[in-house]
Amino acid sequence: MRVFVTGGSGWIGRGLVPELIAAGHTVTGLARSDAAAQALRGDGAAVLPGSLDDLDTLRDAAASSDGVVHLAFKHDIAFSGDFAGATAADRAAIETFGEALAGTGKPFVIASGILGVLGLAPGALATERDGLAAPAEDHRGPISGANGRLDNAHRVLAFADRGIRSSVVRLPPATHGDGDNGFITTAIGFARAKGAAAYVGDGANRWPSVHRDDAARLFRLALESAPAGSVLHAVGDEGVPIREVAETLAARLNIPAVSVTPEQAGEYVGFLGGFWGIDGPASARITRELLGWQPTRPGLIADLKEGHYFG
Repeated sequence: MRVFVTGGSGWIGRGLVPELIAAGHTVTGLARSDAAAQALRGDGAAVLPGSLDDLDTLRDAAASSDGVVHLAFKHDIAFSGDFAGATAADRAAIETFGEALAGTGKPFVIASGILGVLGLAPGALATERDGLAAPAEDHRGPISGANGRLDNAHRVLAFADRGIRSSVVRLPPATHGDGDNGFITTAIGFARAKGAAAYVGDGANRWPSVHRDDAARLFRLALESAPAGSVLHAVGDEGVPIREVAETLAARLNIPAVSVTPEQAGEYVGFLGGFWGIDGPASARITRELLGWQPTRPGLIADLKEGHYFG
């Protein structure tokens, strides 16, 4: 299969591109910088220069491919305060892919998130069947900007009615592994700076997690065989207590693990404070049964104990 990938030089992409090539697919990756192009070539992919704003480039690349995996997102402007702009650019890219793939039956897979799933009580186990209704216009989730990304995911699922084998892979906030520069690495940085690893209240709240390599394999399986309109969960650990995460960080950094109030969380974990106390476990049972996906890499705590996060 000739696969076009956006975000192929990013965290998930650096796992997915070799996964696809090892499975016999050929990959072309979108690259908006020389560094991204070099990373893609190093992983064995062809390079297409451009960005998410180059809609004609995206349209042509999708039309000439046998399938598309869309991982890219403008995290730089999103985390600098323009989440609306980032989701608008994502929406334009998604609609462009939809136009190019309509009526072809080709696969289109995108990345989304689990913690933003709507309609669940705190602590309820999120499944692939949850959050399928389109979000209300005035929804404000625990993660800033979640509404726009949820809406984009629902647009992709609706592509099933346009003759596209669309699917959405929901990723946990802790998508971990050697080389991770996401939330867990950020939490470690804040713990080092503060001299304490914090958890909220009793720390019993749970985050789902998955190793990056296991997530990459799920994206490949989705591309190859997920039915149109599928929601998939890339979940290895259904729910890791944040107190256990904080205590593991504390042991590695030789600092105390401390309980803080929700109001104090921002002081200890910065921008993570708004959802460091969220209890949001998630299941991947439906995904495993549907695609035969089984995580094989270490869970979050085991991965932290390997030490590469603290080098």
